[in-house]
Amino acid sequence: MKTILELQRQLLPDLLDVMRKRYEVLRHLQLMQPIGRRSLASALGMTERVLRSEVEFLKERGLVRIDTVGMQLTHPGGDLVSKMEPLIKDLFGLTDLEADLCRVLNLEKAVVVPGDSDRSDLVKKEMGRAGARLLKQIVHPGQVVAVAGGTTVAAVAEMMTSSAVLKESTFVPARGGLGEAVELEANYIASLMAQKAGGKYRLMHVPEQLSKEAYQMLLREPHIQEVLDLVHSARIVVHGIGDAIAMASRRKASPALLRELKEKGAVGEAFGYYFNQEGEIIHRGRSIGLSLEDLKHVDATIAIAGGAGKAKAVAAVCPVSGRDTLITDEAAARAILDNDGC
Repeated sequence: MKTILELQRQLLPDLLDVMRKRYEVLRHLQLMQPIGRRSLASALGMTERVLRSEVEFLKERGLVRIDTVGMQLTHPGGDLVSKMEPLIKDLFGLTDLEADLCRVLNLEKAVVVPGDSDRSDLVKKEMGRAGARLLKQIVHPGQVVAVAGGTTVAAVAEMMTSSAVLKESTFVPARGGLGEAVELEANYIASLMAQKAGGKYRLMHVPEQLSKEAYQMLLREPHIQEVLDLVHSARIVVHGIGDAIAMASRRKASPALLRELKEKGAVGEAFGYYFNQEGEIIHRGRSIGLSLEDLKHVDATIAIAGGAGKAKAVAAVCPVSGRDTLITDEAAARAILDNDGC
């Protein structure tokens, strides 16, 4: 396959450009449908005239339909996008990026989607779709799935669809709440995943930041202990990776802690642990829920984080926590590998 692609690059470079352009039209339609031509042209960075020509071509081949609510993919169009994805990854080097990430970050699997989620919410949505698809592939009937909060994990929840195996799954929050927007809280995301997947869920109504006394008191509560037992029985964990200072600020950290994190060079955060660029843990918060140690006992962990701005955080956290799978975007992957000297 790679030999054929190299020949095409040399002899028919325009053909590859056209292929990617039409694939991008189909991929954006899949994520944004139904949508009008003007909105799609803006998302793709095309003129309406150029997009009109491409859509007419795709419509004539039965890949796109146009009605009063806007443009949508047909079933053959959706199937074609799925079949083209491995080819596009090979064609534009994403497969090589995935292999390099696995080697550099000691991952079992890496999934890289095109683009930069710092610049486009659609890229984050595509990462969510990749996460939902992977979860559906690896979950077994009756398993507990623990999910964290944040925008990238919320994107996974939004892209979930029902399946027979997911209907037998139970979704739980991996950690307590940060007291932020409800749609980014682990409780809400766990319930949304269950709703979209047709499964069950349990909630944990506790804040993440606790005093020592409050922490000990809540652990004695029968309801909290029951949910915690369920959380610790999770076989799959889905969560994001945060920028250290941003996460500390969201947790309303004291000025002294923020100063300490900055002085010690904190770059990444996961499960209340803060890491420097060498992957060393420089601070650990006290909270109820899963910890890094708990990940050693699960069957699979899916970390999802993207954007060039998250590259240092991902590179610091992944090798330490021994994550099975990382789902990221092209911008983060290239920034990680550039910093590593690849």
